[in-house]
Amino acid sequence: MKTSELIEQRAAIVARMNDAHGKDDQAAFDTAATELRAHDAKLERARAIDAADRSEQGRTIHGDAVDPEIRSQSVIETIRYKMGEPCDRAKVEREQAFLEERAGKKADGIFIATELFEMRATQTTGTSAAIVPTSFRPDLFTSALTNQTVMQALGATVLTGLTGNVVIPRETGSPNVGWVAEDQALPTGNATFDSLTLSPHHVGAITELSRQLIMQSSPAADAIVRQMLSRNIALEIDRAAINGTGADAQPTGILNAAGIPTEAFATDLFTTTANMIGKADIANVGSSRGFVTTNGVKGMAAKTKDGDGYPLGISTIFHGEPVQFSNQVPNNLNPTANKHGLVYGDWADFLIGIWSQLDILVNPYAESAYSKGNILIRAMATVDFGVRRPASFVKATGVAVA
Repeated sequence: MKTSELIEQRAAIVARMNDAHGKDDQAAFDTAATELRAHDAKLERARAIDAADRSEQGRTIHGDAVDPEIRSQSVIETIRYKMGEPCDRAKVEREQAFLEERAGKKADGIFIATELFEMRATQTTGTSAAIVPTSFRPDLFTSALTNQTVMQALGATVLTGLTGNVVIPRETGSPNVGWVAEDQALPTGNATFDSLTLSPHHVGAITELSRQLIMQSSPAADAIVRQMLSRNIALEIDRAAINGTGADAQPTGILNAAGIPTEAFATDLFTTTANMIGKADIANVGSSRGFVTTNGVKGMAAKTKDGDGYPLGISTIFHGEPVQFSNQVPNNLNPTANKHGLVYGDWADFLIGIWSQLDILVNPYAESAYSKGNILIRAMATVDFGVRRPASFVKATGVAVA
C-alpha cells in the first residue's frame, strides 16, 4: 500500500478518536487508539521503504562499469536461445543473469542491453527473405525513410538504471538575503521546495521475423534486427518526450508540461525567437540552450528575406542559437489544428528516466506467425520524462507557417 494511502487512513482513525472524545465514548476511543498504534507502525515501515528507495544509488550502465561481454551480446543469438535453437547457451545465460541483476527483476522474456541500441535506427522491412541473399551485402542495406530522434541531440539529461519511483527535490524559492546595520535583525524568509517524481511508463511494439532471418543470416543481420526492434520504440519515446499528453498511459512531454512560460507568435519568426531568448535571459536560464521545431518552420525560415530580397539565413533567424528540426514536433497544434511547435530552453533541465534494458518476449506459436514458420517478437521499454525547472523553457504559441 502506498504511503499516501496510509496517511489518509491514519487521518480517518484520528477523526474517529476525536469523535469518540467528543461523545465521551471511552471504549470507542480506546479501540481507535489501539488501531492507531498498529497503523503508525505500518506507516513507519512504508516511510522507511520510501527513504531507502530515494537514497539507493543508481547503477551506471555505460562505460567501464558494464560487463564487457554485454557489449558483444547478439540479439539473434539471444532469440535463438529463447526458441531452444542451437547457440552459445552458456554465454547467453551469463548475459541474462547480469542483466536481471542490473534490472532487479526477472525478464518477462529475455533482456537485451540498452547499450546495443545506442544508435539511430531507421530500418523496416515487409519480408526478411530479401536480406538473406547468396551474397549478403549489409554495407548496401537500404533503410526506410523515418523520423530522426532529437531529444538527446538537444542535450536532455538521461537517467539510467532506475528502480521504483524517482523523487527529485526542487528549490522553488530562495531564502531572503539582506544587509543590516549594527544590532539589526536579518530579514526572515525560508527557502521553499517541492519535488519532481518520475514514475514508470511502458511502451512497446510487436513485429514478425522470419525463421530464415533468425537461423541463416550473416552475423551482420544482427545489427539489422536491432534496428527493427528499436527504431519505432525509440521514435515513439522521442515523440512522447516532445508532445506526450500525460493521458492514456503516456508520459507528459515538454509541450504539455505544466508551468512552461509561453511566447505568442509575433509578426515574424525572427522577432518571436528574439522574444523567447529574451524571456530565457530574464529568467537566468542556463547556457545549454537550443531550439526545437518542425521542418515546416525550417522551410519558412529558409525563405525569409531581408529588404533587398536576400535570404536572412536560418542562423540569423534563430540568432545563432543551436536548433533542431524534426517531424517529431507536431504541426497540428490548436487552436486551429495547424500551428507548429517551437520550444527554446536549457535542455539539460529536461530529464529522460530509463528503468531497464529492452525486454523482449519471443513467441513462435502465435497463429499468424506459426503457419509460416515465423516468430513474433514483442519488445517493451519503460521510461518517463520530467522538467527539472519549468522556467528553463519557453514555448511559442500560434506559430503558423505561410
